[in-house]
Amino acid sequence: MSVTALYPYAFEAADRRENFPAPLLYIGWDEHLMFCSPVCLPLAADTPFEAVVRKVLPTVYGAHPDFGRIDWKVVQWLKSGQSWTPDPALSLAANGLGHKDVIRFRTPGLTGIEGSCS
Repeated sequence: MSVTALYPYAFEAADRRENFPAPLLYIGWDEHLMFCSPVCLPLAADTPFEAVVRKVLPTVYGAHPDFGRIDWKVVQWLKSGQSWTPDPALSLAANGLGHKDVIRFRTPGLTGIEGSCS
């Protein structure tokens, strides 16, 4: 839905990169509604993508009963809604991720608690 301003206004955005300790990255797990929306995490640009998968995501999504069953070799990644293949050895920045980017992952065969999202 578009918005029409009645008069011009200018302001400095409060969510600029320099206002955070690290760039913000939104990460969502599709078809797992125990988590209602992507999580927003401050992650250093030089963080290897593999570290996000191996160290960060277990602390965020590990409570879900399906998390331990994820086959990371078949996970489908999306960046801004488009299919995307990250390089696990490269940093977030080298994978093209910047402040306030959104990535999501899909886990084929896992569709929520007891298939609740199938």
